[in-house]
Amino acid sequence: MAKGDVNFNERLQAAAKARQVALAKAKANAPSNAPDFAERQAERIALAAAREKRQAEAAERKRAEIARKAEEKAAAKLAKQRQAEAEAIEKEAEVIRAAEDAETLKARQKAARDAKYAARKARGSKGR
Repeated sequence: MAKGDVNFNERLQAAAKARQVALAKAKANAPSNAPDFAERQAERIALAAAREKRQAEAAERKRAEIARKAEEKAAAKLAKQRQAEAEAIEKEAEVIRAAEDAETLKARQKAARDAKYAARKARGSKGR
């Protein structure tokens, strides 16, 4: 072996030592070791809770809006149905009025015809 040659076991030990040093360095620089870590963590938790609350409120507003629109749609449908029923009743009443007017007209025409006939009869019997 040459002076600078290292065997396999020495390389494994050096790699393990390097990993240990890197792990120790990472643990030392971890955010949880920072002095204001607890404050930042509490702030993050508070922001997350506020965000969840806003999302829940937005979802509730959306549900209320959907319910309101459904009620408006049902009310509009009911109003339209009632209007259609009222129009149907009005048309039926108009048909009845037209039939009554026709009957009244026929009765007047018959009365006029009968009066005319009676007058002619009365004239004819006087003149003879």
